[in-house]
Amino acid sequence: MRVQATKPRARFDVTADGDGLVGHAGAALLAKLAERLGLPAEVDRWAGRGQPSRARHRAGTVVVDLAVMLADGGDCLSDLAALRDQPGLFGPVASTPTAWRVIERLAGVGEQGLAGLRLARARARRQAWQAGAWMDGLLAIDLDATLVTAHSDKQGAAGTYKHTFGFHPLAAWLDRGDGTGEPLAAVLRPGNAAANTAADQIEVVDLALAQLPKQARQQQPILVRADSAGATHLVLNHLRELGIRFSVGFDLDSRVRTAILDLPETAWSPAIDADGGDRDGAQVAELATLDLAAGGWPAGTRAICRRERPHPGAQLTFTDADGWRFQVFITDQPDGDLAGLELRHRQHARVEDRIRAAKATGLRNLPFDRWRRNAVWLQLVLLALDLVVWTQALLLDGHLAVAEPKTLRYRLWHVAGRISRHARRLRLRLQRSWPWAADLVRAFTRLNGLPLRC
Repeated sequence: MRVQATKPRARFDVTADGDGLVGHAGAALLAKLAERLGLPAEVDRWAGRGQPSRARHRAGTVVVDLAVMLADGGDCLSDLAALRDQPGLFGPVASTPTAWRVIERLAGVGEQGLAGLRLARARARRQAWQAGAWMDGLLAIDLDATLVTAHSDKQGAAGTYKHTFGFHPLAAWLDRGDGTGEPLAAVLRPGNAAANTAADQIEVVDLALAQLPKQARQQQPILVRADSAGATHLVLNHLRELGIRFSVGFDLDSRVRTAILDLPETAWSPAIDADGGDRDGAQVAELATLDLAAGGWPAGTRAICRRERPHPGAQLTFTDADGWRFQVFITDQPDGDLAGLELRHRQHARVEDRIRAAKATGLRNLPFDRWRRNAVWLQLVLLALDLVVWTQALLLDGHLAVAEPKTLRYRLWHVAGRISRHARRLRLRLQRSWPWAADLVRAFTRLNGLPLRC
């Protein structure tokens, strides 16, 4: 028997005599898009207050650079060096102490600084949507909270319901329907904040609506989705006053369980998958006998149940009966297509993908000791996610248009290149054999075609 010899890796020598080489070349796409949308100037209206007029690093530019750094994979202020060490690509970038002072200036004015960042994001969002990122039809806003662990004693950190220590921010995300989600709003909360605190949910809803372009708020239907933590009278009554539909999870108490078990078999109809086909082993029905109005819920509220055979090995609970697993949600949508309503509510689960992307873009760690600084950091995370989503919607195609942060960093943001000068212009040259070089070149070409806003 002949054994094929293992071919060793090619041997090479390493020297430090290259010229014009840069890394993270694709991250410049995010910075250039921010400039096109006018973000540095918008942020500087608030972050730049009190800054000397001759300051070398304008506060708006520093904030945008921090957002690009987070989108590129950084998770603390010192990671801004990834941009600063490549002036040929990103220009002059602030030092870590300068960036800290900008954050401290925003944090020092409290809610006014946060409001300024939100306003800048809203105006940039309007520009991005007008440039081609506009969403037609139903605007589905998903509410959900997540836990952020603190590994040291930080202001506002507290014990969580999962017996960890940290924060419990609540956020609202716009489901774009293509696998991506646009961050709208988030509020920082201590770790012991309850998931169903109505005041926090109302605040996040109002902040999220303020992020939508005025035309979209006035002319397009809006649906707010949440799990059972959103099933509070205060929240749903607030949505009713705003003229916004809701779809929220509902606990299976004794009344709901009785209504489910009283349903005849003829009441059940097949559930559907995202492609419109029947969902194997799942059925839906409306709990018409459940009097929700008597419980104080808004008029027209309906309860819809899905029953499904658990996957093999799943452990049943006391709320399961005859081998079925039940889930119930309430909604005020008048649509008679129960399967369509159930599918639309089930798609709220995509908010978990949004949270995972946020934690991969700076939310995994709130790096400061003081509450007000971490509140600013949370807004920077949202801004970083905005830039990524707008880049995907405006400049990328195919799988890259829906890819998650890790994929985008490997294929685009972290690609290497060489900067050269030709005809008094800078040229960024990418490796021609890189599989996604053409996608990145195409994205920069499209960027140059967007309306300029400085």
